[in-house]
Amino acid sequence: MEFRVDPFYAVGNTKTKVQPACKADARRTDGIRSHPRNGPDLYWEGAVKEMQYVVLMYLPDDDSSESIPVSQIVLLAISALPLASAVSCPYIGGNGARDNAPRIPHPESIVEPGYSAEDPGFGRCPRKGKVAGGGTRSEDWWPCDLSLAVLRQNGESSNPWDAKFNYATEFAKLDVSELKKDLTELQTNSQSWWPADFGNYGPFLIRLSWHNAGTYRSEDGRGGAGMGQQRFAPLNSWPDNAGLDKARRLLWPIKQKYGRKLSWADLMVFAGNMAMENMGFPTYGFAFGREDTWQSDEGIYWGSEKEFFPSPNSNKDRYNGSTDIYGRAKNLEDPLSASNHGLIYVDPRGPHGTPDPKASALDIRVTFGRMGMDDEETVALIAGGHAFGKTHGAVSGDFIGPEPNAAGIENQGLGWKNSFNTGVGNNSYTSGLEVIWSKTPTKWANEFLGSLIHNNWTLVKSPDGAPQWEAISANASYPDAFIPGKLHKPTMLTSDLGLIYDPIYNNISKTFLNDFDYFTEKFAMAWYKLLHRDMGPVSRYLGPEVPKDEHLLWQDPLPTASYKIIDDADVKQLKQDILCAPNVNISNLVTTAWGSASTFRISDKRGGANGARIALQPQRSFAVNNPERLAVVLKSLQGVKDKFNSANKEKQVSLADLIVLGGTAAVEKAAADAGTAIEVPFTPGRVDTTQDLTDVETFAYLEPRTDAFRNYGHGTSRSLTEEMMVSRAALLTLSPPEMTVLVGGMRALDANYDGSPFGILTDRPGQLTNDFFTNLLDSSTVWSPIADTNEEKFEGKDLSTGSPKYKATRADLIFGSHAELRAVAEVYGSGDAQDKFVNDFARVWVKVMDLDRYDVK
Repeated sequence: MEFRVDPFYAVGNTKTKVQPACKADARRTDGIRSHPRNGPDLYWEGAVKEMQYVVLMYLPDDDSSESIPVSQIVLLAISALPLASAVSCPYIGGNGARDNAPRIPHPESIVEPGYSAEDPGFGRCPRKGKVAGGGTRSEDWWPCDLSLAVLRQNGESSNPWDAKFNYATEFAKLDVSELKKDLTELQTNSQSWWPADFGNYGPFLIRLSWHNAGTYRSEDGRGGAGMGQQRFAPLNSWPDNAGLDKARRLLWPIKQKYGRKLSWADLMVFAGNMAMENMGFPTYGFAFGREDTWQSDEGIYWGSEKEFFPSPNSNKDRYNGSTDIYGRAKNLEDPLSASNHGLIYVDPRGPHGTPDPKASALDIRVTFGRMGMDDEETVALIAGGHAFGKTHGAVSGDFIGPEPNAAGIENQGLGWKNSFNTGVGNNSYTSGLEVIWSKTPTKWANEFLGSLIHNNWTLVKSPDGAPQWEAISANASYPDAFIPGKLHKPTMLTSDLGLIYDPIYNNISKTFLNDFDYFTEKFAMAWYKLLHRDMGPVSRYLGPEVPKDEHLLWQDPLPTASYKIIDDADVKQLKQDILCAPNVNISNLVTTAWGSASTFRISDKRGGANGARIALQPQRSFAVNNPERLAVVLKSLQGVKDKFNSANKEKQVSLADLIVLGGTAAVEKAAADAGTAIEVPFTPGRVDTTQDLTDVETFAYLEPRTDAFRNYGHGTSRSLTEEMMVSRAALLTLSPPEMTVLVGGMRALDANYDGSPFGILTDRPGQLTNDFFTNLLDSSTVWSPIADTNEEKFEGKDLSTGSPKYKATRADLIFGSHAELRAVAEVYGSGDAQDKFVNDFARVWVKVMDLDRYDVK
């Protein structure tokens, strides 16, 4: 095997113009660079001392000098630059400046009197609209203010379906066999406006499916195909998704035909699955059941870089500025999995554009590992996926127009317009790499691994100037995608070669090459996992192609109950038995139930109380669950379970039900003790799973770093405690009022993870009162930070006497500090709010306890 690298090789299409910074009295130097295909570069730099004026320089695309009309200079000039920017924030985190390249109005645009366009800083449109939502907004003045936007996503007002719409009911009316026929016909019905490679859209649709599902990451469960997010920004405009806007348009007639019976989320991934079957690959199965959402998921942290791939700055933040391609991979920022902003996986040219297969393998292992894939699954996915199709870089990237979200309105949601000749077919461009992996690119075979392992490779450039690899002594035997009879030499990506330069990947690749049936089986299982990783329990799976009677470990399987479920009379008696059990009280029953249920995350539908995994590893040892106290409560609940089950032959109760019922009974008693009688709804039917059916490694990702509801943990220099609270609340599908009433209720119930007094703003702990709100809003209390706590903990003193009254954390005080949260807190802190507070808390409590009950929804 030969490995040739030209030490003077320059990665193509990465030219950057550099303008020297102003030397005189410059306080800071910032460079904002638009996409190289979106017009001239704009650099603003040099805040002159005391004046905060910014010099705006126009750089033409060539190196010639140009005279600039005074009108343009006036139009582009910036004065009195506001200091309210991300840099002024003491914490650069998830709610900092809204970043995107500025667009400058056309010089001939009509300018209203008294109006001047200005460079707004990264992520702001220079056109100051004066309609609803326009002008200078609160987030412009106070960019570090806590945002609650993620708690208001996908509300009923955004959903065009009526409130009674049920996707599972509508899907049941779908003729899946007819859908498969339609997709099969589409696959080879090449359209002149976007001709199919090799006369077959199959590989194109596989890429569509792959890139929908491949954004999933295990740490927070976000990303993935489950909500059809590729239809929205930023995913619809990521450089790694170039061209997939056309794939969705090809599918539109099919989506249009089936309407409400078929979601985009299902169609986009099923199309790729069906394409594989049509090209001879035996898939493991397929489940429908993904419901569409109607807006971009703003709760996903994709990274903080200000430039997309292939900019060399597109991975600057996630690797903390490191360019050490051998040492940085393992330090990829949490919870990210992709190596660059705007990529699904890794840089196919090699890390940082460096064509080094060994270093590429390091990135691959981290990226796929963070998706929950092991080494064998990783090789199977890459080798299996690259058995089909090709990459596209037949022309220079200079001919490619802006992405969909930056394209003109006349393009109707399409982007990356190619101005070279026809712009399609053999002139097409997506990645800038021009690689054909197989002699049979529309047939399931082992050609990719055979070529990868048996050929010797040398470094070459694509027509766009990007690094790729060509077989040294091989004949031209690979078919052209459009010209009959034209043949090409075998080619590969740097990331492909990583599979043979890494010794572990190499051994797996050779195993797959020598045993095609084994490779086929492993790819089928890995592909199925890729497409379904974020769908949650199998009870959500719909359709005739769901594999029967086999549950996989990554699906968090639950056993089927073989007994009669407890009834209302049993529930009433069991609540009394729990409250009378030894070593339990309101506080530890509530924290145990909350610890069990609040692991749920809507992102991938993992976690929750069903299964009683809080009694198993790793959850039993989560620090937030106070393992020593938890063990005491579980022992008492197990005693109640054993007593009931031994006394009943057909009817049984699970520990999972008792954990939730214990919290329910505690809430009812705490409300009664506070003077408000209430019956909290309870739905039995949870089952107990086993340690063998629990994926310990991936369940460890469900351990919260902070849990504001139990006053556990604190923020970092990147994310404040209250921001992490909002992020967690979003995973629990809470609204701002629901988050507020839950925190207030948990404090009243004395439910801190460690029994500490922080946030317990009451002299009646354990009673479900609205004291947290009344005392937080009491102006006679003055708060100040406790020394050496980095403004995480505070002490409240009496305004008149100076005597200590309470202690609190940031997660407590935010409800009195933040204007929107304070407005809600005032509702619950009012003199007539006690009953409303109790009833609202109980309603939200039940919601959290039942978040994972897809078996009864």
